[in-house]
Amino acid sequence: MSAAGGSPADDSPADDAAAKAWPKEVRLKQAEKRLEVDFEDGASFSFPAEFLRVESPSAEVRGHAPSQRRTIPGRRHVGILDIEQVGNYAIRIKFDDLHNTGIYSWRYLYELGRDQDRIWQRYLDELEKKGLSRDP
Repeated sequence: MSAAGGSPADDSPADDAAAKAWPKEVRLKQAEKRLEVDFEDGASFSFPAEFLRVESPSAEVRGHAPSQRRTIPGRRHVGILDIEQVGNYAIRIKFDDLHNTGIYSWRYLYELGRDQDRIWQRYLDELEKKGLSRDP
């Protein structure tokens, strides 16, 4: 597992691409509540703020073990206040609900983008199973 909470590598070409992920451009679109990332390999991803917030690689969301992972409800309207670079390997996203402890590595962002539909559906299924809502 990567330090930023990525998935275990299985030596597939997709994991190899994620491991080598390097951003070409990162755009914060505050009005649309989106973060867009273009990677050097040509992959481009557009992330809703809500998606990034509920999939934060922080201990608040991930816990310190897979069994401690939390489902974060009520973030439908969350926005992004700012992003800041962390070294050469990641960004920290500051959300308007004051969450700012997740460090999103380029690899983790690539994995989120590549698997966004599956990850989002898993989140929606978890909300329904737990009787939670995306609304605050």
